[in-house]
This record gives sequence, C-alpha cells and structure tokens, in this order.
Amino acid sequence: MSTGGSTYRSAVRLVARREFTERIRDRGFQISVVVMLAILLAAVAIPAAIGNDSDKYDVAFLGPQQAQLAQTAQRQATLLDVDVRVKPIADRAAADEALEDGKLDAVVDDGRIVVDSELSDPLAAVLQSSWATVERDTRLSAQGIDPGAVNQASAIQPMPKTTLDPDADQRDARKGIAFVGILVLYGMLMLFCMWVASGVVEEKSSRIVEILLATVPARALLTGKILGIGLLGLLQMLVTAVVGLAAATAMGTIELTGEMVYPVALVLVWFVVGYAIYACMFAAAAARVSRQEDLQNVITPMTSLLIASFLVALFLGQSGGTLAQVLAYVPPFSAMLQPTLTAADEASVPQNLAAFAISLVVLVLLVRLAARTYENAVLRMGGTVGFMESLRSTARKG
Repeated sequence: MSTGGSTYRSAVRLVARREFTERIRDRGFQISVVVMLAILLAAVAIPAAIGNDSDKYDVAFLGPQQAQLAQTAQRQATLLDVDVRVKPIADRAAADEALEDGKLDAVVDDGRIVVDSELSDPLAAVLQSSWATVERDTRLSAQGIDPGAVNQASAIQPMPKTTLDPDADQRDARKGIAFVGILVLYGMLMLFCMWVASGVVEEKSSRIVEILLATVPARALLTGKILGIGLLGLLQMLVTAVVGLAAATAMGTIELTGEMVYPVALVLVWFVVGYAIYACMFAAAAARVSRQEDLQNVITPMTSLLIASFLVALFLGQSGGTLAQVLAYVPPFSAMLQPTLTAADEASVPQNLAAFAISLVVLVLLVRLAARTYENAVLRMGGTVGFMESLRSTARKG
C-alpha cells in the first residue's frame, strides 16, 4: 500500500477507499443491512396492516328490510366515520359460511346481529343505530305518521368541530419518525464507532500500523479510517431512510411532505456530525491499548456517553423541558436531541443551525486532539498508555 510522493489528501482517499471496500465486502455487514431493512419493513407493514383492517367492515343484510337497513347503515356509518361496506349475500347459509371464512364481519338477519366471534364497538354502534331508525320508521307508518316528516324534523346537522391544535396528527407522525430515527442513529453510531476502535487496535496489535505509517502519515491514516467507515455508515443510513420512507408512504402510514422528510434529513446530518465526534474519541482511546481484550476498558466512557445521549433523547427529547433544551446545544448530546426536539416542535431551524455550528467548532478541536493523541500512542506497544500521560506527551510534541 504505497503512496509514494502522494499528498496528504490522496493518502486519506487511499486509506478511506481501503476501509470502505473491505467493510462493504464483509459478509457480516451485508447480513446486518438485510436484517435491519427486514425489521424496518416489518415495523412499517404490521401497524399498517392492523390499522387498515381494523376500521373497515364488511356487512350483509337479510330479510324484508335488507335494502332499507343497508341504506340507513351506510348513512349512519358516514356520520360516525366508520367504513362499512355492504356485501350481497344469497341466504343465511351462505352468510354463516362467509362469517366463518372471515369474508364478513357481521350479518343482520331478522332483528339480530350475527357474528363469528366478536362485534367491534364502532360497527355495533352503526348497526344498532340503523336498526333503531328503520324500526322507528316502520312503527310510525303503522300509526299513520309520515316517517319522512319526522326524519326531516330530526335531520339536525352534527355540531362542527374546532381543533385547537390542528398540527397534532402531523406532529405525532414526525415524533414517530424521529423515534425510529434515533433508534437507528444510536445503533449505527455504536456499530461504526466500534468498528473504528477495533480496527485501530487490530492494526496496532498485528503491527500492521508500523508498515502503514512507513508510507502514510499518521493523521492521514486516522482520518482515512474514520472517513471510510463513516461513508459506509452514511450509505447504510441513506438506504434505511429511503426504504423506510418509501414503504411507509406506499402503505399509507404517512403522507410524504417536507415536514415529514425534515426530521429524517436531520437524523442523516447529525449522524455525520455525531459519528465524526464519537469516532475521533473512540479512535484516540483505542490507540492507547495493544490488545482487543483491553479495548472495552478505554472506550467505556465513550460508550456510556453515547448511551446517556440516547436515553436523554428517548425520555426527554419529545417532551422538551429546560434540561433537554440546554443539552441540545452540548455536543455530542445534540446529535440525538436536535432531531427529536425538532420533530416535537421544540426546536426551530435557527436553533438547529446554532447547535450544528457549536458541534463543528467542537469537532475541529477534537479532531486535532485525537490526531495528535493517536500519533503519540499508536506505536507504543505493551500496556495501556495513560490518558494524562498521552496528553502530557502531546503537549510536549506541540
């Protein structure tokens, strides 16, 4: 892997390409992508299927009043916002068979509602109301009273509804998207940062890093590793977002609008920033050890911080509050909190930009510190290089 007289940028590109191609060919990575997409599609499809089936009812009517009952039931269903579809049926035997096969939800016959196992409350309200209306009209006619006049006098329009929070449904949908987004974000950050850390230790323990550093500058090696793995993570995040949104739109779970896409875009942006911040910390910590067995000890503070960020976003992000608002500007908490608060209308675009700017400043400082710590510790074999020791040595180098 010779770079000859190539520049720093070409060395970074070379290392990044190496990391990207090796990881994307890994069978474990390919399986993880397929499993994640399968889980995502199931998470979208199952609620959509349950929701679509739960509010649609197929009903048949038998007896001398079947036409009147069917018309009345459809009017009542419209008033009650229930989807009732009237199905023609030949006789009671055919109706019972259709009920057993699940082709009908209920049959009204001779003043009775016949079901296979249970009757849902919305459908019961429609059928009972329809039956009462038809029976009332029949009795009025028997007493010489015009049912049409009574119906006209009773035709009172429902009271109009005024919603104080008309955006509640869309906000709830955005919250759902953001919730799934931070779950994926947390998983991806943990996975790809662990790859960075384990890759650093693997190269150090096998002494491959000594060969690499003979041709590639240490900072280029670190930057290329972080960049290559990060591009792979971003690709997986993009695929997950596109497939998830496409599936949710196709199944009618969400209506794809700019307000729905924005939380997803924020998750992608904050994956890049959050990954860069965490990957620098993971790589610098991993350079301090020479064995995979010692890796967990040095990255525990970073993994704890990542878990804490996830829990804060999960429990405080969607409800807002002072603590969440403050931490939303503190890297790396902002990577999890900004998408969640934005979806809940607790953070605006200017606030997103301010948090993003703060994170970039912190990232620049962290990149310099991590690169110099990596340079100092990656060639030191044996025991764990102490954190304060690596900082003192870094200071002497500067």
